[in-house]
Amino acid sequence: MTVAENLKALRSRLPDHVTIVGVTKQQVGAVVADALAAGLFDLGENRADALLARAEATDDPRVRWHFLGQIQRNKIAKVAPHVALWQSVDRAELGPAIARHAPGAHVLVEVNLTDDPNRGGTSLAAVPALVRDLQADGLVVRGLMAVGPLGGPDAARPGFTAVVHCADELALPVRSLGMSDDIDVAVACGSTMVRVGTALFGARAMPRSDAPSNVD
Repeated sequence: MTVAENLKALRSRLPDHVTIVGVTKQQVGAVVADALAAGLFDLGENRADALLARAEATDDPRVRWHFLGQIQRNKIAKVAPHVALWQSVDRAELGPAIARHAPGAHVLVEVNLTDDPNRGGTSLAAVPALVRDLQADGLVVRGLMAVGPLGGPDAARPGFTAVVHCADELALPVRSLGMSDDIDVAVACGSTMVRVGTALFGARAMPRSDAPSNVD
């Protein structure tokens, strides 16, 4: 199936208010052009160099790039002009660095729903304080992002529900929850944004064992 056909099938499963972010991670070929031709303008990358290369090769002003991976402060400056939404802010020290290069940037706080310290994200208990810190830096905190734990869609349900509840308490409208394997559960729990790679573009051409787990 083509990207356009996959996107149409995906949209038929989702409420109109749910934003689809097409994850171009480790995809080769004309995936960005295919996404734009299908009418998909929210695109995401998890590595700064990959986002920069794709953004500089794309001259369509409708594209909204989402940074999805672990953020290295020394790479913020070069991607900041291209990022519409920083989805993986998980510690206070990132706030001043992003604000320095992108004042008033829109960000999401990433929540870690596992006990794995190798996964990005802060604890749910720490979210309110981090939101306040980022707002004090002049950033616009739009919502929360999380990745479901291993174990399939049903294993993700309690964590997704907790993230939505936290976002409700903080009056944050965006809940970026759900990838190709757990979209339906995420939306049922209250997700307003899903990050989809393989279900749109097919299997990745260059799988990496060390790739961050917060993109699909």
